[in-house]
Amino acid sequence: MRTGEPLPTVGDVLAALATGLWRWNNDAGLVTLDAEAARLLGLPAEPTTLTEAGVRSRLHPVDWNEIDGIVQLALAEGTLAEARMRVMDEQGRVIRTVRSRSRPTADSQTGEYELLGTLQEVSEQPPGAAARTPVTGDWRRSREAFLLDAGRALAEARSTEEVLRVAAGLSMPGFSPDGLAVFGAEGDRLTIIGHHGHQPGDEGPFSQMSLDTDYPAAEVVRTGRAVYLSTPEDYKARYPASWPLAQRFGRQSWAFLPLTVAGRTMGAWMAAFTYPVSFTPDERSVLTTVARMLAQALSRAGVTESERELTDGLQRSMMPTLGPQIPGMMVAARYVPTGGGLQVGGDWYDMIPLPGGTSRTKSGAGRFALVIGDVQGHDVRAAGLMGQLRIALRAYASEGHRPDAVLSRASRFLYGITNSVTPEDEDADPRFATCLYVEVDPATGMLDIARAGHPDPAIRMADGTVLMRPTAGGLPLGIDPDADYPTTRLALEPAETMLLCTDGLIETGGHDLDTGWRRIRRILEEHDGDMEALADSLVQAVHGPSSHHTTGPLADRREDDIAVLLLCRLGDGCGCGDAVAVVQPPVRRTMVSVAQAEPERVAGARQQLRELLHDWASDDQVDSAVLMTSEMVTNVLVHTDADALLIAEMTGEGGDRRLRVVVTDASDDLPHKRHPGELASSGRGLVLMELLADAWGVDPQGQGKSIWFELYESSAKDPDDPDDPDDSGPSDVPAA
Repeated sequence: MRTGEPLPTVGDVLAALATGLWRWNNDAGLVTLDAEAARLLGLPAEPTTLTEAGVRSRLHPVDWNEIDGIVQLALAEGTLAEARMRVMDEQGRVIRTVRSRSRPTADSQTGEYELLGTLQEVSEQPPGAAARTPVTGDWRRSREAFLLDAGRALAEARSTEEVLRVAAGLSMPGFSPDGLAVFGAEGDRLTIIGHHGHQPGDEGPFSQMSLDTDYPAAEVVRTGRAVYLSTPEDYKARYPASWPLAQRFGRQSWAFLPLTVAGRTMGAWMAAFTYPVSFTPDERSVLTTVARMLAQALSRAGVTESERELTDGLQRSMMPTLGPQIPGMMVAARYVPTGGGLQVGGDWYDMIPLPGGTSRTKSGAGRFALVIGDVQGHDVRAAGLMGQLRIALRAYASEGHRPDAVLSRASRFLYGITNSVTPEDEDADPRFATCLYVEVDPATGMLDIARAGHPDPAIRMADGTVLMRPTAGGLPLGIDPDADYPTTRLALEPAETMLLCTDGLIETGGHDLDTGWRRIRRILEEHDGDMEALADSLVQAVHGPSSHHTTGPLADRREDDIAVLLLCRLGDGCGCGDAVAVVQPPVRRTMVSVAQAEPERVAGARQQLRELLHDWASDDQVDSAVLMTSEMVTNVLVHTDADALLIAEMTGEGGDRRLRVVVTDASDDLPHKRHPGELASSGRGLVLMELLADAWGVDPQGQGKSIWFELYESSAKDPDDPDDPDDSGPSDVPAA
């Protein structure tokens, strides 16, 4: 070309280089080719416009399927879209391989794109490079298998540590980095979340680096665009300030990719190689896909860890530390949430120091209250109501109210806050809560119990016998603002343990109240250990092992929250330690009060006595004891205006024990023996006692009286023993 001649046109230059020009409008579905581009696609060498289907028919189907992914990758990175494509003739034979290089532009509203680029014929890759050619089917199959495995492994990772461990173990097809680092961003600082392939302490210079630093990861976080550095020269030229920091690791190529979730760049991922990598479109596609999966996995792990941290915080704030330790008593508790959500529901327990005064013992340990309850539901609202109700109960108890008054006030409080619906929460239904409130006197072991629709407490006696203690109760809290909650008084003897629990411990795994209670009773009877071990045994029997006192990695089959509260009065044989153990003779005792307005509790008294005598040698004597007890309590309700108090006590060793049952009332009218006719419906109480008891009597008291009888286990007759005399009654009946 001589001086002064005009420069050749772009078309002349492209033609001289055997390079075609093409424009692809994705929105219109049309591809415009110049003469050279048409020739390269096996068409007549003249400008033409084809539909997408027309172009697709000229290209290998595998290569065609890659084009959209390559374009999307280029759009995301702001780079050129490069692809190798095999051109097919009408018989489906490959006639040449072309390389396309184009700059995609996208419509931000529709997402449709337009390509303007070049086509140029290239030679086939040499055999040694087959692993990295984008037109090799084996490479594609390996890549797809790798991405499938990587996606599955990252999806199963539950924590940030697991995600990083999975990322470090990824072996990419044809090229695998030997150095990895995951960067995060906190404010205007770059942080190191984790790394692999480096020595401890290597991350020091890169930690807390300003995002304005001339460093690839900082630029990726700022811009959201990937950075590929194929050679050390590229790194040094683009980032001269930070090159000395990277030079000492001896790497040859680097890829820094954004970790983006929902359009927000949360960090950057670095993949470094000890050998040169050209970062072809296929290699960039693999790295970009892994970065997206890694970002999603890290985001999920972060959410899970944040929820776990929030859950632990809520549990720590809502579940109090039990203490200080009460002289002569021990307390243990467990809280196990359900498997879903924030793992905080409506179950709770509490231990409340009560006001001092005359109730304070010589040891300085005053009365305290144990509370356990369950707000309806397992959602955040249930947890919020539980927190408010727990605070209210603490306030009422600290004011010095008795158990019945505490629950009455708490019921009005809950009714008020759940039935005052505002327009913002008009979809919120009224909620109720069950609750059991126990006021404890450590000096005497006396328990004053008020119950609001909650399961009754259970008592494990010194010899392992377990009794369910029926207590008077009222409606659940929050249903009736004027509900009453009667108080039941029980005595906790030395070496006895009281169990309080929510229904989640009982009605789980297909069990109802009866079968669930039998399972819990068996655990209590068979346990041989301290209180903490017993609490663990109760929880593990339902939901598997736990490594924490309040929560832990339990089985996913949780159906309901669980709260468990145990109170032990220290004594010989309780298993809670011998620091303040009290030696006592073997004794079982139960106490039941039956009010005039509660005749249905007579059946409960009979059941209590049968449970107390569950291992008595003679079934006939057990039936006799139940019959006499029923008669004694019923007579009080029928013939007096007073309430009946039943106390049953069994002492001695097995085979030679004594049962003493005492029924006390406040009436001064003494019973007298009558001779009822055959058709009479009453008058047989004392006659039965004279026939069935080993000893019985009536004792007047200052106010009222007590009627009692005794049975001796050694006096049980064996009807099959011919040497045993047939004597159906006591030889000496004490005078009334």
